[in-house]
Amino acid sequence: MKKIVLSIVLSGLWITFSEFLRNEFLLKEYWVNQFNSLGLTFETLPINGILWMVWSFTLAFLLFKFLQKFSMKETILLGWLPSFFMMWIVVFNLQTLPLNIVFFVFAIPLSIIEILVAIIIIKKILHEKIEF
Repeated sequence: MKKIVLSIVLSGLWITFSEFLRNEFLLKEYWVNQFNSLGLTFETLPINGILWMVWSFTLAFLLFKFLQKFSMKETILLGWLPSFFMMWIVVFNLQTLPLNIVFFVFAIPLSIIEILVAIIIIKKILHEKIEF
């Protein structure tokens, strides 16, 4: 049980860290510009960080559960589609998604790598073989 909790916590921390780096350092200018074009202010508030952590740990838990039933390839796809692709659709529908982020050469690969590393963290802590 300790290894399960540790695997979810560490993979959740990885996802939180990855999201923070990507959205605060690599892509923040895109978010700020998009919000400004809508007459809104893109703010980085503590509540936003807390909600992103909840999102990250929820994703880590889902990846853990998917790994119990599916291969790594399937888990990457099952983790990525609802967490990123569908989120981008919703944010686009709200008109707050800067499209240049999605088409930004690193956004899709970095989000897939984020999922992959989280899965590897889970498997390593649980001492499971890493195979695609």
